[in-house]
Amino acid sequence: MKVHRIIFSPFEVNTYIIADKSKECVIIDPACNNKQEQEHLIKFINDNNLKPVKLLNTHCHLDHVFGNKFVCDTYNLKTEASKDEEFNLNNAANAAKLYGVQMETPYPIKTYIKEGEKIKFGFSELDILHVPGHTSGSLVFHSGKYKFAIAGDVLFNGSIGRTDLPGGNYDTLISQINAKLFKLEDETIIYSGHGPETTIGKEKETNPYLT
Repeated sequence: MKVHRIIFSPFEVNTYIIADKSKECVIIDPACNNKQEQEHLIKFINDNNLKPVKLLNTHCHLDHVFGNKFVCDTYNLKTEASKDEEFNLNNAANAAKLYGVQMETPYPIKTYIKEGEKIKFGFSELDILHVPGHTSGSLVFHSGKYKFAIAGDVLFNGSIGRTDLPGGNYDTLISQINAKLFKLEDETIIYSGHGPETTIGKEKETNPYLT
């Protein structure tokens, strides 16, 4: 599998496209929120001869679902996320207005996914971990074979996700990172929802919230 990152929107969200040799791919947290960014996404997919087969959300805060409707319409996909993210998804368009940002109202979650299930596409599969605390339904998509995890806003390089929004809880986030993410191999690359990637080993040693 290959992990591709494109940064979109004023919130500088990392949108991830994961593909394998079959050329099938999954799009995670599409954050393209204007025509130029939408065209950039299409061009990247076309230039790499990819076929999007799934739209996944790590969580459904407005900045991570800006491009949901566009991706669904363009590639005939359905939103897949935790059932616990319905509140955030349904509130996304109103939240965008508070920030003075335009967005198309995303479609409801069509397929509920949860820990213990697998995301399958092409020749590949991803495990699902439920790591609440940033939001109640935050999911992490993990590949043990290729040693990486798409972590959304759960864990960052040197930081953790904010916990002051609805569904957030600081103690829960810390305990869940320790219980689930820090059980992964130290060399596991963490691809976060914002900013640069890091590794489990580095965060164990240096993250001020977790050491």
